[in-house]
Amino acid sequence: MRITTAVPSDLDQLLAFRVEAAAWISRLGSDQWSRPYPADRLLATIEAGTVFMLRDGKRTAGTITLTPEAEEGLWAPEELREASIFVNKLTVSRDYAGEDLGGRLLDWAGDRAYRASAKWLRLDAWTNNTALQRYYLKHDFEHVRTVREGGAINGGPRVSGWLAQRLASPAQHGFEDQTPSPAAL
Repeated sequence: MRITTAVPSDLDQLLAFRVEAAAWISRLGSDQWSRPYPADRLLATIEAGTVFMLRDGKRTAGTITLTPEAEEGLWAPEELREASIFVNKLTVSRDYAGEDLGGRLLDWAGDRAYRASAKWLRLDAWTNNTALQRYYLKHDFEHVRTVREGGAINGGPRVSGWLAQRLASPAQHGFEDQTPSPAAL
């Protein structure tokens, strides 16, 4: 499998991933991603070069978005002074469930963050999705705190305020990385 930078023609696939993931998560009892994500915002992240696709031949197995910017209102100013890469919208196609591709994508992200001279790989997860929180803890993230104040990017109250981090570090993720080298932070 190979990792590539997303291109605008991937937008429909990314939106479909989100719908697929929301349906699966709903069956597990969570309302995560039940509100549509604005396509124009997603396209802007693609055009910014922060969205990455995990490809298996001609099929897309997963996606992850990595940015050096934190969502406003989540991380304290002293935390933001530490070089970090933030994980967003990690999604794996249900066709690849059970293969730990999400964990390997997190390892790839940690490696990429390390190569960008970041200290931390950070994320915010759905506040009431305890299964997802356990998943991140299993993948070496440490819970920092839960933020409930503020609003969500796609409207309504903040719903993704469970903050976690792990040190950025080199990793053997096993993917063929076809992305440009990350810029130093």
